[in-house]
Amino acid sequence: MKADLHMHSTYSDGADSLDVLFQKALERKLTHISVVDHDTTAHIEPALQLAEQYGVQFIPGIEISAFDFARNRKVHILGYDFTNDTHIKALCDPLLQRRHQHSLWQLKKIQDSGFALSKERAMSYVKEGEILYKQHIMNALTEADFTSESYQKLYRSLFKGEGIASGDIEYIDAFDAVRAICADGGYAVLAHPGQLDSFDLAKELVTFGLSGIEVIHPDHSQEDADRIKKISSEYNLFQTGGSDDHGRYGASSNGKKYVLENIYNIPFIK
Repeated sequence: MKADLHMHSTYSDGADSLDVLFQKALERKLTHISVVDHDTTAHIEPALQLAEQYGVQFIPGIEISAFDFARNRKVHILGYDFTNDTHIKALCDPLLQRRHQHSLWQLKKIQDSGFALSKERAMSYVKEGEILYKQHIMNALTEADFTSESYQKLYRSLFKGEGIASGDIEYIDAFDAVRAICADGGYAVLAHPGQLDSFDLAKELVTFGLSGIEVIHPDHSQEDADRIKKISSEYNLFQTGGSDDHGRYGASSNGKKYVLENIYNIPFIK
């Protein structure tokens, strides 16, 4: 078995359609994938249909944009294999609307600063998800590659630090995210703790139902991976991972290094 359990599609901030992600899965000889679009489950039903077409097993998934309010930092929580999405949607739907309204505000700030960018053009890059992201705005502003100096310079000047459209939305409490996933019959996993320095939160989240932790991720160093494996052993957490594929909206890895192989302890991989 060979799995990528962290991919993003056009239902959130990924550049590739579900169909393209399944094509990539075949090219990489993957047996299992999960698309964990941000704060939405709208991609799951069409993905399950494509899974039958492509012969690749699909694990329902989501990445919830959460926050550790005690330490004032972002924390992403992955949810897998939930049997319904009642609690997840009740928690995430208001967040999606906050994100959309905030992105429209960012677009207005960019327009006011002198960029000739219409709302219609920005929204033309929004596909199935109907929620505007910074990635769509950037797509409308430049054709430069995500990793290029020109793209990163423009991105920072708009959205980071003192950028003209900087700022953020109110996120979901990480503990509420774990509770919602568990209430819907799913498995809650701490996403890329090395990226967000959220290692120490694992212990606290376990008492609320956390059952896994992401070890394989493009932003993880070997030191991060070793630390995560130690945490996994200490708190009896299964280990997941994936490429965090965003297509042209993220750094390109082609997923070659960031897959799970010889899987034996993930409860929803069969």
